[in-house]
Amino acid sequence: SADGGRNLNLDSIPMGLPMSDPTAWTTAMNNLGMAPMGMTGQPLLPDFDPALGMMTGIPPINPMMPGLGIVPPPIPPDMPAVKEIIHCKSCTLFPPNPHLPPPATRERPPGCKTVFVGGLPENGTEQIIMEVFEQCGEVIAIRKSKKNFCHIRFAEEFMVDKALYLSGYRIRLGSSTDKKDTGRLHVDFAQARDDLYEWECKQRMLAREERHRRRLEEERFRPPSPPPVVHYSDHECSIVAEKLKDDTKFLEAIQTLLTWIERGEVNRRTANNFYSMIQSANSHIRRLVNEKAAHEKEMEEAKEKFKLALSGILVQFEQIVAVYHSASKQKAWDHFTKAQRKNISVWCKQAEEIRNIHNDELMGIRREEEMEMSDEEIEDPSEMKETEESALVSQVEALKEENDSLRWQLDAYRNEVELLKQEQGKASRDEDTTKEQQMKLLQQALQGMQKHLLKVQEEYKKREAELEKVREDKLKIETLLENLKEQESSTSRVCACSQEKECPVEKTLSNSPVKSEREVLLVGIISTFLHVHPFGASIEYICSYLQRLDSKICTAEVEVLMTRLQNTFRQELSGVGASLEKRWKFCGFDGLKMT
Repeated sequence: SADGGRNLNLDSIPMGLPMSDPTAWTTAMNNLGMAPMGMTGQPLLPDFDPALGMMTGIPPINPMMPGLGIVPPPIPPDMPAVKEIIHCKSCTLFPPNPHLPPPATRERPPGCKTVFVGGLPENGTEQIIMEVFEQCGEVIAIRKSKKNFCHIRFAEEFMVDKALYLSGYRIRLGSSTDKKDTGRLHVDFAQARDDLYEWECKQRMLAREERHRRRLEEERFRPPSPPPVVHYSDHECSIVAEKLKDDTKFLEAIQTLLTWIERGEVNRRTANNFYSMIQSANSHIRRLVNEKAAHEKEMEEAKEKFKLALSGILVQFEQIVAVYHSASKQKAWDHFTKAQRKNISVWCKQAEEIRNIHNDELMGIRREEEMEMSDEEIEDPSEMKETEESALVSQVEALKEENDSLRWQLDAYRNEVELLKQEQGKASRDEDTTKEQQMKLLQQALQGMQKHLLKVQEEYKKREAELEKVREDKLKIETLLENLKEQESSTSRVCACSQEKECPVEKTLSNSPVKSEREVLLVGIISTFLHVHPFGASIEYICSYLQRLDSKICTAEVEVLMTRLQNTFRQELSGVGASLEKRWKFCGFDGLKMT
């Protein structure tokens, strides 16, 4: 087949004669008793006589015979493979029909060095099989079966490809035509344990080499180990104590001190020395705090410088964008060419994108500063109202400032309009058209500014209304707090009077499962909620509803209260196995009949 021809390895034995010399090639093939044929199958000498120069006693040989190393070159994919007759000492191999499809083969096992050969003649021996297949390479073992097939193991993997080239050949022993002396070879990959074991050993060896190479790489890039720490002695202790007082050698000395303490060098004799060293180490805390404060100050200064530089860059970007916008107006735009207009529009887009990026960066820095300056969130609602009120006041002040600046701009525009009107009477007729255009532009700008001013005034009114609402809510909260305090004081007085007058009532209250007014309210709300849910509800569902009314309510408190009121609430289990669920139901009507 074409695949078998292409898989044939040509590196087994190099050819001694160059193909560029056809005369020498013809002479060599003539001496070997072969017709002088080129590697493409064309005759080099058309009038060659095979009787001339034929050695006596040497049968005609084929380039595929063992020992010659002359095999066909790789066949191009678009060129059909032409197989030739192969002559051996005891048999002859005839090629298959080139028009037939190539013989089918199984998937190649990893590290395959063994082939299956079927279709052998019944009278074929191991010697004949060795004679046919030893031309493909060194044969290690042949395992022949009685059923006209065998397994051949080669020394290398590439020899299997050469053996597959013989698949499809018809073999004939000698010149006999008996069926027992003929057969059609079928060569295929075979799966052998020895091949797989050798392949796995090779893979393991490669993996070991790879691990060794990686270990060497890691050891080469691994940082060097720290120097060993000296053992404790009085002399070394004095040296370390001096180093601890020096700022430049403090880090090295503190490492030594830590190692000594971890080793257990502290005892009664050396305790004073270690205490003095720890004390000198403690004296560096103030220095480190001062250094940190200095670095923080430098960082803040650098942030301020960066912010100022960024704001200056933004101002310049705004001016450049303003130049592009003014150039894009009709008065100047008509005088540019198409290419110039295109370039101006592209430049304007790029400048706006860069300006927006820098503006977002500056706003992010300001937001970070505001977040750093702001305190932690306070849970008290009155303080939250105060912070909201202060934020609204600051927004109102900012709107006032913006309103004042817009008014000043309006006054400036009005002055410009008056000046233009005064100059319009004195100017010539040629300049009237340009003045009218300027007047129109200024009027449009005035209208836009007036609309913006109206929007700002509306926002200002909305902010004032929100501020008034916040103040009203604050007053309501204060009145509610006062009412609650008065109610608490009145309830405390009533309780005191009831304690003095009615001792038995006290006993009944102490014995009752509901102990406070808050629990009474919870019982009423839970009863109403469960009355709406006749099939019951889980404790988590009930608590999620109660926490909308008061976030301080916990699940354990509600469950304890409901377990105390057994005549009002009843707990039932529903479901099976993993879907088992506890549900609470309202049974107040049944409990009223029972009590």
